[in-house]
Amino acid sequence: MNRALITALTAIGAAQVLKVPMQYRVNGQWNWGKSVGSGGMPSSHSSGVAALATYIGIRNGIKSPAFALASMLGTIVMYDAMNLRRHTGEIAIQVNDLDAHVETLAGQDPGLYHDRRKERLEESIGHQPEEVLAGALLGAAIGAAGALTAPRH
Repeated sequence: MNRALITALTAIGAAQVLKVPMQYRVNGQWNWGKSVGSGGMPSSHSSGVAALATYIGIRNGIKSPAFALASMLGTIVMYDAMNLRRHTGEIAIQVNDLDAHVETLAGQDPGLYHDRRKERLEESIGHQPEEVLAGALLGAAIGAAGALTAPRH
């Protein structure tokens, strides 16, 4: 059994489950689809990589190559979630609204003169910095708990 992997997967699962009540807190609606979707509070990507790095740091030491690898992986994943993927989501919002903007600029009622795209692009892809931070803190706590409760070998 790979306890480090199980700890990281547990952190991802915990973050995904927490997205449902966090979304309810924001808009007053239970959206169970958030438990399997991307984006939102807290970041499950950040939670998983932070749990893995924390687990490895406690078990193997922060000078170990495994900790260095997990930390670099975590840095890249969190940067990507906060920047590249978030910007992709913002672009998706603009593309999804493009038809209506063009029709409005042309002086036409939006949606009246042509069929819109049947499928909208996913808009909730990336994370705000506070979502990444919350995921990282959750993951660090789960990683520490996993490492400190693991049997010594």
